[in-house]
Amino acid sequence: MTTLTDILLQRIEMDGPLRLPDYMAECLMNPQHGYYTTQNPFGAAGDFITAPELSQMFGELLGLCLAQCWMDQGAPQRFILAELGPGRGTLMADILRATKAVPGFHAAAEIHLVETSTLLREQQASALPDALPTWHDSLDDLPEGPLFLIANEFFDALPIQQFERADTGWSERRVGAKGGQLHLGRTPAQEIPHLSHRLQDTKPGDIVELCPAAAQIAGQIAQRIAKHGGAALIFDYGDWRSLGDTLQALRHHEHVGLFESPGQADLTAHVDFEALAMAIAPHASYSRVTPQGLYLERLGITARAQALAKNLRGEALNLHIAAHRRLTHPQEMGTLFKTMAIVANGAALPPGYEQ
Repeated sequence: MTTLTDILLQRIEMDGPLRLPDYMAECLMNPQHGYYTTQNPFGAAGDFITAPELSQMFGELLGLCLAQCWMDQGAPQRFILAELGPGRGTLMADILRATKAVPGFHAAAEIHLVETSTLLREQQASALPDALPTWHDSLDDLPEGPLFLIANEFFDALPIQQFERADTGWSERRVGAKGGQLHLGRTPAQEIPHLSHRLQDTKPGDIVELCPAAAQIAGQIAQRIAKHGGAALIFDYGDWRSLGDTLQALRHHEHVGLFESPGQADLTAHVDFEALAMAIAPHASYSRVTPQGLYLERLGITARAQALAKNLRGEALNLHIAAHRRLTHPQEMGTLFKTMAIVANGAALPPGYEQ
C-alpha cells in the first residue's frame, strides 16, 4: 500500500526538498492520506482534547460574552455567528445552548462554520441538528454582515515556515530525503527582508517561525469587522512573539517524531500573536493578549464551576474539578493558552478583555 511517506519521497525526488508549509499541508489535508481528511482527532479516542471538549463551561462563557457584545453593538437584527475549525461542533453547541434565553439573539444569528473536512462536517451536523449551519471551505466564502466569530485552536494548525538564524541572514528549514527517509535540512543562509527586524533579538542558531496564512486570515477578519461590526475571539497556545522551534506532532495524546507517521499525527505550532496583531492593526482594534485562565476567571468560571458542582457526585464531580483546573491553572492550559479579541475601531471590547 502506498503511504503518504512514499508519495512525499517521490515528490522530493522529482522536485527537490519541500518547503515546510507544503509538507504540513500534505500531512494535514491530503485528500487520501491527510490527518484532517481521514482521522477523528478529537476526544479521548483521538489525539488531543480541546477546551470545549473538557467542559461545557468554556462554550457557555464565550457564548454569553458574544451575546453581551452583540447587545453592546445595538443588537443587529441579522448577524453572522461563525466558527473557524469547529471540531466536532461541541463549542458552537454550548454557545447556542447558553444564549438560548438571550432575547432576539438566536433569531438574528446565522450559523456559519468554516470546515474543510467532510468527516468533521458530519459530526458537526450531528451536534447541531437544529442550528441549520452553513459550511464553507474558507473565510472568503462567509456572507457579508456583522460578524461574531470564534477561533479556538484554529491558527495553531496552519502551516508555518521556520528560519534558522545564521551569522548574517537566515536559512530556511526544508524537508528532504536522506537514506530513503524524510529528513529536515536547510537552505544556504541569505538575507530575508521581512525578518531583518528579528536580527536584533536573536542570535545564530535561533529559530523564528512565520505563518503567512495566519496573518492573512487575521487581516481578513479585521477588515470584515471594520466594515460591518461584530467581534472575534481568538484562543490558542502561543505567545506575543515567535522564538524557538515549536512545531510538534501529536498522536494518541503523545508527542511523536515529525516524520514518524505523516498523515496520522496532528501537526501544530505555537501562534505568534504579535504577527496577528500587526495584521489586524491597519483595519481594526485588538485587545491585550491575555492568558486563558485569567480571562475565564474574569468571566466568572469559578462561580459557574461551583454552581455545577452542587449537582455532581463521585467520579463526575472529580472530572468536573479536573476540567476546571485544566482550563485555568497556570501549569495546565491557563497560561500556555492565550486569547485576543478583535473589534472595530472605537467599539467596546467584549467582556473580559483589556486594551
